[in-house]
Amino acid sequence: MTLKIENHQLVGDLVSHRSTPNCGGIMAPSYLIFHYTAGRSTDSSVESLCTRKAQGNASAHVVLGRDGRIVQLAPFNVVTWHAGVSQWAGLVGLNSHSIGIEMDNAGLLKKVGSQYQAWFAKVYPDDEVTLAAHRNGGPVSPWHTYTEAQIERAVELADLLVEHYGLQDILGHEDIAPGRKTDPGPAFPLAAVRSRVVGREQDEPPRYVVTASSLNIRKGPDASFERVAAALKSGSELLLLEARDRWSLVEVIADPEIEGWVSNAYIAPSTGRGIALPRFTVAGPASTDPTIAVAKLKKSGKGKKARRHAP
Repeated sequence: MTLKIENHQLVGDLVSHRSTPNCGGIMAPSYLIFHYTAGRSTDSSVESLCTRKAQGNASAHVVLGRDGRIVQLAPFNVVTWHAGVSQWAGLVGLNSHSIGIEMDNAGLLKKVGSQYQAWFAKVYPDDEVTLAAHRNGGPVSPWHTYTEAQIERAVELADLLVEHYGLQDILGHEDIAPGRKTDPGPAFPLAAVRSRVVGREQDEPPRYVVTASSLNIRKGPDASFERVAAALKSGSELLLLEARDRWSLVEVIADPEIEGWVSNAYIAPSTGRGIALPRFTVAGPASTDPTIAVAKLKKSGKGKKARRHAP
């Protein structure tokens, strides 16, 4: 599929347009913000975002469907109402500084008996559910997955928008309104998308090595949690996925299927490439997101290789 922008309007395969009344004046965007709709379908979300209500009006520039189709609701240089109360890098009110992409996704689910349900009571099969803790805090919870077609389309669209408008960064609603918003959530590979499109080397996770003779890798950040695999040997190389004060979430480079928590006291930055990395530094607001395998993301040709982290 090929996308292009003509007079701030998206043109390409599987692209349609519908005007929303929920918009403001002209702007020069600096950021791209990803959201999930928490809705029933692409069409129902478009309908909601294009309806003027007595209160609670919202909108976005595009809605991205699970099949890869895109509905544009407003020109990219027009303010839409997707960010709400928000701030980032000294800016307050990101509606006036960003392009909003709403992705058709039910978001946070709840388990009812043996089933996973959305807030609107739709049941989702197990293969459409990701169990993960949100990087801004909270317990391990069920989240609606994104489709491969949807993620590839998100990369394609983000690449085009960043290049066309010279955008500074790609963020989630959860970055600009933490504590209030959780979208696009841990099921969306925001770090990998950001790394592919923006191409920042610091989005790659730092490498660490095991310094103890053996080190247990556990299901959670405490010695009370069960081990996920046999103890790691001294010198085992790890990717640092999330750093906390005493424990870190890591992935074993030799076996990427092994992921868990280890004590910070027994790992150190790897100098295998002649670079001593800062201890327990996590780069960027989106760099600790759970992501799918990067091989599933469409390469833009500009970004660096992002990490693999299956929730």
